[in-house]
Amino acid sequence: MFTGIITDIGRITGVEQRGDLRLRIGTAFDTASIDLGASIACSGVCLTVVDKGAGWFAVDVSAETLSRTAGTWEQDTPLNLERALRVGDELGGHIVTGHVDGVATVTGIRPQGDSHWIGFSAARTLGAYIAPKGSITIDGVSLTVNEVSDDADGTTRFAVNIIPHTAEMTTLGALVEGAQVNVEIDVLARYLGRMEQLRHVLPA
Repeated sequence: MFTGIITDIGRITGVEQRGDLRLRIGTAFDTASIDLGASIACSGVCLTVVDKGAGWFAVDVSAETLSRTAGTWEQDTPLNLERALRVGDELGGHIVTGHVDGVATVTGIRPQGDSHWIGFSAARTLGAYIAPKGSITIDGVSLTVNEVSDDADGTTRFAVNIIPHTAEMTTLGALVEGAQVNVEIDVLARYLGRMEQLRHVLPA
């Protein structure tokens, strides 16, 4: 379990194709305090630490994960990192599982005061769970949705506001139009959506 509050920007320093894709990720985390088998969210994807050393840890990325995420698993790619939530930690963002629901594309970026408005486009199947003023996770970062609209072509457009601190402390400040990002919808929306599906198929 995570909160969507990024605590380090790591970088992929090694890529090795095995049965799965083995990534070595450089980090400022104290890796001596990270257990093998621990979970770390890497740009929103919950991955398991399988090896580590001073200033780095390694994870395996399965073919399933590769097929469902934004394809940012290349040498030198920066990653938003968050260690798993511990009992007693402050829940500064919202409840994040690290299970990516889909991929969205950046459709526009513009200044808005000192901050930046960033617009995205996603499939309607994902957009059905995105609501104004609701929570959303973009590349592992907990954000608030500011606006949502549905297009006739079956896509959903939504937008968030990135304050200067978030732009500086995460990879979101480097986003450009056309970039793809990992999206996790709010866990409550996920369960409510499933309940609504069952309401139409289960007997009264």
